[in-house]
Amino acid sequence: MPGPSNTLLIEGTFEELADELSHYLDEVKKKDSDSTSAIQTEIAQLLEQNQKDEVLKKLVTGSAALNSAPEKEIIAAYNLLVHLVRQSPNPNIFLPKICHNLSQPITSSKSNGAGLALSVLTTIFNILPQENDVRYHVFLAILRVVRSSNSFELLRPQLKSLDTWIAQWETDEEDQRKLYLSIADVAEEAGEAEQSYLYLLRALRTIPTEESSSSEARQLSLRALKAALAHPTHFDFQDLTSLDSIQALRKSDPVFFELLDLFTAQTLDDYNDFKDEHGEDFITSTASLSDVQLTRKIRLLTLASLAASSSTRSIPYVQITHALQIPSEDAEMWVIDTIRAGLVEGKLSQLNQMFL
Repeated sequence: MPGPSNTLLIEGTFEELADELSHYLDEVKKKDSDSTSAIQTEIAQLLEQNQKDEVLKKLVTGSAALNSAPEKEIIAAYNLLVHLVRQSPNPNIFLPKICHNLSQPITSSKSNGAGLALSVLTTIFNILPQENDVRYHVFLAILRVVRSSNSFELLRPQLKSLDTWIAQWETDEEDQRKLYLSIADVAEEAGEAEQSYLYLLRALRTIPTEESSSSEARQLSLRALKAALAHPTHFDFQDLTSLDSIQALRKSDPVFFELLDLFTAQTLDDYNDFKDEHGEDFITSTASLSDVQLTRKIRLLTLASLAASSSTRSIPYVQITHALQIPSEDAEMWVIDTIRAGLVEGKLSQLNQMFL
């Protein structure tokens, strides 16, 4: 994964190495498809004319074949290609194609393909100058490989450097949004709901105020809203309601906004009224949320609201069971769960049947 800058130590002239790689590509293609490939012949003619960039175009175009090369040879072959590309005065025009190839499946190594691709992509990332914005595209390719291999843990340490990299690349808001959404997608597929939600929020914050009602803003806002409601430990929704794109849902999707507002400042009674008005199908089908999970969350928030509004700093169990619509024997369990969620502080008095 990305780390300190490094170099590739490969000996030989450009001509010698280009001829070697073209011969290798011909051999890989021949073994893979039993067809004749003439890259080496074409390269030889271009080398005679000293057309180095044309040579590189041929090599990079043919490099997709490296994904079917023998597993033990893939990294060396790709590193040789990267070394040649770096000798061009315009290496940035070739690197995106190489990154694209590496983000595709390595068919000769189903078990280790992702690791091989990440190794080469990491090398490319690290040999580029820190301010080179091609690093942005390399990192997107890394994200695609991480997503396909479900290896989010490899990515997690690198996210600490993300803000620094974005500043170095002078990335505009649209590209930042693309990057944040890619990370959110990787995290979501890895079951990292909290990380996914955090990067969804970052993506939403890149949307200008004048675009807060756009189709993209609406889709992202609904996705973030659902993610926040579905997350079992997310209880403070001010991070959402402070965003212009979320406020725009008042007009475009008023029922969704009403649902969010319930969890911002209302109680279980209000949630039940919402279901009576809009139907439970809105929760389970339209919003694709779990009524069981939302009911649990609104009960915890209701108890927190009850504690905050208590003038005596003590709440009888009977009041808790009424507000949460639960059996009396479950009152202590819900108080303990609300304490564990960090929503209230206090202690239980079994003798007095009170939460103090």
